[in-house]
Amino acid sequence: YFSMVLQALVDHKGRFTNINVGWPGKVHDASVFRNSGLFRRLQEGIYFPDHKITVGDVEMPTVILGDPAYPLMPWLMKPYTGALDSEKELFNYRLSKCRMVVQCAFGRLKGRWRSLLTRSDLSETNIPIVIAACCVLHSLCESKGETFMVGWEVEANRLAADYAQPDTRAFRRAQRDALRIRE
Repeated sequence: YFSMVLQALVDHKGRFTNINVGWPGKVHDASVFRNSGLFRRLQEGIYFPDHKITVGDVEMPTVILGDPAYPLMPWLMKPYTGALDSEKELFNYRLSKCRMVVQCAFGRLKGRWRSLLTRSDLSETNIPIVIAACCVLHSLCESKGETFMVGWEVEANRLAADYAQPDTRAFRRAQRDALRIRE
């Protein structure tokens, strides 16, 4: 079987407001993002209305939150990396808490539509359509306050373990070893 990337923008209520689906699972998240319509609209400044707030003496635009794989942009905040002082650690902690909404949205999506976690016999052209439909239905369910049973997510996690992606930690360890050797 093969995997497919679902990249989504999630609002503060766990609803998908923008999705990009169809890239092969081996494509890096940052590459998918840079080639998306969302990236182009954010870069052109047309995705969000021109709404800013002032925090202290800094004018703050509306931003999206990403993990370290994404580029730091005026409209995309990501965690600090490397050696961190206590202020940067606190920023990362708060950013992580905000990003939990995204993690929960994906968990609930998989809990509602467990077929997303198993091998599909659909064609590569139909799979993105089904995934997109599941995202739309998920957002509709969240908007309408439809019941979500905790057991659904437990079952989804069990199914996901059967189709686990390759462990990239081994690759990262190998890269660290290679860096030490090169240095």
